[in-house]
Order: sequence, then structure tokens, then C-alpha cells
Amino acid sequence: MTIPLHGADDRPGRPPLASPLFVTAEGLPLRLRQAGEEDLPELHRLDREVFGQHAYPYFALRQLYDLFRADTFVLDDGRTFHGYVMTGVNADREGWVLGLAIDQGWRGLGLGRRLMAESLRGLRVRGVRTVALTVEPSNAAAIMLYASLGFRRGEERAGYFGPDADRLIMRLALD
Repeated sequence: MTIPLHGADDRPGRPPLASPLFVTAEGLPLRLRQAGEEDLPELHRLDREVFGQHAYPYFALRQLYDLFRADTFVLDDGRTFHGYVMTGVNADREGWVLGLAIDQGWRGLGLGRRLMAESLRGLRVRGVRTVALTVEPSNAAAIMLYASLGFRRGEERAGYFGPDADRLIMRLALD
């Protein structure tokens, strides 16, 4: 499924652009679509590029995809990924944002917001009532994005991802 992108700024109250959203320097339009199994190498490349040493190992990304393929969306131009989001639902029917990444050159254009909006819409449709995520406490840009989507700051957990890998937990009520 491919979802048209309507505007660089999808904030409420801002009208969508009538023309295609983003076009690469080569003239290729970006599209938001559900990821397929054949996309895993490119998804892994983007994850490594954005998260470096904190990126998912390929085998873990593969297994997460197998569990949550319906909740994995990418932004691509037909050749290269410029963003992705992966969410999942746990046994308690709580949604979790497992990864959100935007290529460095495409940040600040509303793409992360658009990916999150599509993920949250899908979770709502499936009856998920709360969504949680973790974010590095010093990542002010990500925290601001999540707060603007309605996520509330929760506890900060020292060592959540291991030594020297603290995380801030944020939650959103979808109902």
C-alpha cells in the first residue's frame, strides 16, 4: 500500500499541498508505504546510518519485522529509504514505537510526523489505547516531536538499554 504524501508540514490547521510532497534532486517522488521483506537490507542500512552503534542488529530487525510487518512503514524514492517507523503491540495490547528514523538530509521537513501519524492511525484502527516509546533523554528534537503528537513524559530510566544507555519513557493515550 502506498500513501500519498501531501505536504512538508502536516501539522493540524495547515492545508496540504496540492502537488506531490517531496521530490529528490533526481526528480524521484517520495512515497510512504508499508515495508516488504525485500526492504530489510535497505531498512537495516538506514537504521545503522541513523543510530550507529545503537542500531538493531540485522537478525533482530528481521525478527521484529516478522512480528510487526503490518506496522512497519518506509519513506522511499524507489531506490533509497529516507525514513522508517516500526511499531508493535505487546500482549497487554499496548503499542510500542520500536524505531523511527529519518535520513539526516531529510530532517525538519515533517517526515517523522507523517510516519508517526500513519503508525498511530493504524494502531487506533486495531483498538490499541496506549502507545509508549523510549527516547534518549538528550534528544531534544525527538522529544519535542513526540510531545507535539501528544506523548507525555514519563520516567527516566538509567541503564534502560544497558550501561550508559539511559532512556526517557513517553506515553500517549489514543482514546
